[in-house]
Amino acid sequence: MLPLSLLVRFKSLTPHYSPSSSSSFTLFRMTTTRASFSSSSSSSSSCSVPAGDGVNPPSTGVTAPSSAIDFLSLCHCLKTTKRTGWVRREIKDPESIADHMYRMGLMALIASDIPGVDRDKCIKMAIVHDIAEAIVGDITPSDGISKAEKSQREREALDHMCKLLGGGSRAQEIGELWLEYEENSSPEAKVVKDLDKVEMVLQALEYENEQGKDLEEFFQSTAGKFQTEMGKAWALEITSRRSKRG
Repeated sequence: MLPLSLLVRFKSLTPHYSPSSSSSFTLFRMTTTRASFSSSSSSSSSCSVPAGDGVNPPSTGVTAPSSAIDFLSLCHCLKTTKRTGWVRREIKDPESIADHMYRMGLMALIASDIPGVDRDKCIKMAIVHDIAEAIVGDITPSDGISKAEKSQREREALDHMCKLLGGGSRAQEIGELWLEYEENSSPEAKVVKDLDKVEMVLQALEYENEQGKDLEEFFQSTAGKFQTEMGKAWALEITSRRSKRG
């Protein structure tokens, strides 16, 4: 268990991030190491944020055991925080954020090769794209939070997590993957954005089949928004199976 001195409850988000047009990842500085965060999201979570003992010296590829366990303990929240959309639709035993990201990682693993796309990078991106939600929760459009505010909260949360990990090359890789996905700035990001939507509609179909729900809005929210041929084909397969269900 982490020492009590390393734990802070979710209280308020510190607004110290200034958006930049730069596509490179920057570790955004906080004014204190005991930063705390909050979310207006209804996603279910009772997690605490380990603040760490300050920023560990950056390294080329070595992660200190204490930094690794602090980081992984915070990522536990991804396993216990339920996805907001399913909670609001009163889905029984809804999936967690980690459930969602894990199947996306499998999707990236089994996907056919696409020219110009690094499959290994897609797998990594899939398992970190929602990592900031360990702190801010699963914020959805219905929470009344603007995209800019959501992005700011997540960037500050990611900064905290990267500092917790020690700020070395592993932390920088996570930050760069997250930002690339957030900005939709690479072929890999476009693939993973599509996998995010595919996983959601597949989960919606499964909940419809298992719990007798009508989750049409989840299918409507992704219609016409797929960026890759693979995403379009997989989504078409899912909707085709839904229509054949009778």
